[in-house]
Amino acid sequence: MRLRVGAAAPAALKVAAAAGAAAAPLRLLWAGPRGESAAAPPGTRLKGVPGHGPEPPLPAAERPRGPHGPAWGPALELESGTVLFSPNAICQFFFLSRGDEPTDLTNQWLEWEATELQPAATAALYAQLVQGRTGLEVVESLRKLLAHIEQSLCRRGTAYLAGDTTSVADVVVWGTLFPLLQDESSFPGDLQALKGWFQGMSLSEACRKAVSSVLQPEALLEFKSYLQKQPPPCPAMEGAPSNEPEEEAAAERVLTEEEIRAAADTWARGAEVLPKPWQPSKPVLPVEGMRNVLVTSALPYVNNVPHLGNIIGCVLSADTFARYCRLRNWNTLFVCGTDEYGTATETRAVQEGLTPQQICDKYHTVHADIYRWFHISFDHFGRTTTQHQTNIAQDIFQRLLARGCLLQDTVEQLHCECCQRFLADRFVEGTCPFCSYEEARGDQCDKCGKLINAVELKNPQCKLCRGVPVVKPTQHLFLDLPKLEQQLELWLEQSWAKGNWSANARYITRSWLRDGLKPRCITRDLKWGTAVPLDGFRDKVFYVWFDAPIGYLSITANYTDQWEKWWKNPQQVELYNFMAKDNVPFHSVIFPCSLLGADDNYTLVNHLSATEYLNYEDGKFSKSRGVGVFGDMAKDTGIPADVWRFYLLYVRPEGQDSAFSWSDLMLKNNSELLNNLGNFINRAGMFVCKFFGGIVPDMILTTDDKRLLARVTLELQQYHQLLEKLRIRDALRCILSISRHGNQYIQVNEPWKRIKGDEQDRQRAGTVTGVAVNMAALLAVMVQPYMPGVSLAMQQQLCLAPACCVLSHSFTCTLPPGHRVGTVSPLFQKLENDQIEALRKRFGGGQAKPTPPTSAPPAPGDPQLIQELTEKVAKQGNHVRQLKANKAEKAQVDTEVAKLLELKKQLAAAEGKSPEVPVPKGKRKK
Repeated sequence: MRLRVGAAAPAALKVAAAAGAAAAPLRLLWAGPRGESAAAPPGTRLKGVPGHGPEPPLPAAERPRGPHGPAWGPALELESGTVLFSPNAICQFFFLSRGDEPTDLTNQWLEWEATELQPAATAALYAQLVQGRTGLEVVESLRKLLAHIEQSLCRRGTAYLAGDTTSVADVVVWGTLFPLLQDESSFPGDLQALKGWFQGMSLSEACRKAVSSVLQPEALLEFKSYLQKQPPPCPAMEGAPSNEPEEEAAAERVLTEEEIRAAADTWARGAEVLPKPWQPSKPVLPVEGMRNVLVTSALPYVNNVPHLGNIIGCVLSADTFARYCRLRNWNTLFVCGTDEYGTATETRAVQEGLTPQQICDKYHTVHADIYRWFHISFDHFGRTTTQHQTNIAQDIFQRLLARGCLLQDTVEQLHCECCQRFLADRFVEGTCPFCSYEEARGDQCDKCGKLINAVELKNPQCKLCRGVPVVKPTQHLFLDLPKLEQQLELWLEQSWAKGNWSANARYITRSWLRDGLKPRCITRDLKWGTAVPLDGFRDKVFYVWFDAPIGYLSITANYTDQWEKWWKNPQQVELYNFMAKDNVPFHSVIFPCSLLGADDNYTLVNHLSATEYLNYEDGKFSKSRGVGVFGDMAKDTGIPADVWRFYLLYVRPEGQDSAFSWSDLMLKNNSELLNNLGNFINRAGMFVCKFFGGIVPDMILTTDDKRLLARVTLELQQYHQLLEKLRIRDALRCILSISRHGNQYIQVNEPWKRIKGDEQDRQRAGTVTGVAVNMAALLAVMVQPYMPGVSLAMQQQLCLAPACCVLSHSFTCTLPPGHRVGTVSPLFQKLENDQIEALRKRFGGGQAKPTPPTSAPPAPGDPQLIQELTEKVAKQGNHVRQLKANKAEKAQVDTEVAKLLELKKQLAAAEGKSPEVPVPKGKRKK
């Protein structure tokens, strides 16, 4: 291999360090930024063929060039003739060559470095080398990105970014940061975990050699000379992932005179600048010439009660965006429903002693009630157990079959001899073959997230009888993903270029494509599901992840018989999918392949927003352990639905996992809602009522007032930009920022004092009050996607006309002088510490299992009870004998023996006998 890299080029350091860390056997050639040869810097000799140093350079015309970037960018020429140009791909190749397989976490870091850190670091380096800014000033511009690394290191509790040893992620991120952080005097003092990691990396042999090789004074001069000829780069920092919404910039951007003048002109034009409110027909159908937006939320499993993490990951995020779309007068349809087929439902039915249909009916109602309480504004909330689901799923299947997109194969599958059935994925539990998690499901591990074939599980158990299943052959149908792979990649390229896909959705999809797609089984040996309409397979049903996404289509079909206008109309419809990250491959690979293979002009996803996971305090939500708040419990806390919505959206895990915290909920409610937003709205409305009889006064704007209008307009425009990019959490910051500007405006101008002064002071008090109450009117509309109930209350208090309840991109006067407001009252209540501590204790574990009421034991001699217990004892006895015959683990056998003894005790009591006390092994009665 030959590595050609420009000395002091932005990527040179990380590429050289990765080569050294992986001890890659390669030949190294350095080149200057202008493309001419450069003498190899001291210490550049890497491990390679004995006696070989750096090669003489090729002429510039013969050097390999990447599709983007200058000729002196890195190029790794492999023995096969393939040339890698991407710096991160080169680094990853070096680590792969030494046997380090990429993980989801390393891929996430590489994606983040390329899209977030690298552009910002390049801009910072330009500011330092070309514009002469100080190190401290430059580093401060990266603070949010550095804080992201700090938080990740602290949360993981490890010395490295993606594991217990140095990975490609550490080298790549370090190489990008080193030129900016090498001067310790400019290192942020509050980021101690980051500092420890950075110093440790800098002291490693590979990184030290890379620094001495790359950062030579003459090379830096060459690089500076190159940068001086380039336009200033734009830092791409707005996407820095964080658990917190972005804070206000340390130094706000200076407003131009043109922006201030435009803001004042728009204000003066009043409500006429707003678009006219538009109401779609019922049912909502695409309209020619309008922006038609179809919003779906991943269908929640019907078999359980959703917790807060489920709610923010799917329906609440989708609802917020759908509400925003309606405020923009976009023709919007928002559909969702319960996913009711599959093993999850059968398992729950067995547990509760109900039929699958009864389980679906029960929990569909539970889900619908929860989402109604959370103000989720579905146009239709349906379910998948319908005839439309059967018809559409079978039609797609038949089209795939006719086009040769399905395969038939024999597979090895777990079979429970005791239950006399093949076990579908979720009827099996065992130890994950990848991370050794002991409660992995037969289709996916909840801990590491990897997809699993049930036969790969270690120590598998049947969830129905806890028996040990055996492997047997059975026939199944497969979706031929390799045949559809090229078509999928072409579609993905187009969708990614035009649409907004979250970073995790992109790299999860890439990870599936990286090693090539494999056929995916789409049938299961179950009774509860959509029947497979093919001879030889009629005793099977469709796999839930083939079937469930088709639920979006069938639910729409249950809403309107003109459903194809939405789902077979990609020319006019934009499709937005919202989900948690574990659902991504089914929506970005399997479902699109099914629709592409069916070849019926289906609407495919344009924008896919996937959240990371929301944890509960320091752990996970667990219904069985009674840990965490579940949807049906939230309303019993006394905390209003809109406060729950606000906080869940405030901590929405957009870039990384986040955590629900009772203390933080109290803090954000009391500081952001009560003291910031609520305080401003209440003061603005109260001043109108108290000082001006409820009538908005005349306003004479000063330069400072016009500057405020421009500042609010900028925040409003940022709000739009962020929501259009599906950065829902970050857009919430704009609302809170406007209310902070409003509070500051009132505090500086003190209308409560000026109203007591002379005519000029009273006029000033009127202007401040009028501007403030109009800011409140704007906030009443902006807050609607996040807190619809609060928004309605604000609109009613301010008597805001329906014609003003739409969003434009400019702040205008919607409450003109002479407008009468209504009665103003507080919008939020303070949360007290003792209230929060009681809730923390209540939901910290145990509330899910209340102590059952004591009841008298059954009277002995009941023949029906004796018969039932006799059958249970016999069945459990057979189960124990089978475990022993199969040489199951002792702990498992002991557990099942204990169950058998308990059943025998109950049987003895029912028969009126004294239960025998088992004699310990090795001892006999005398």
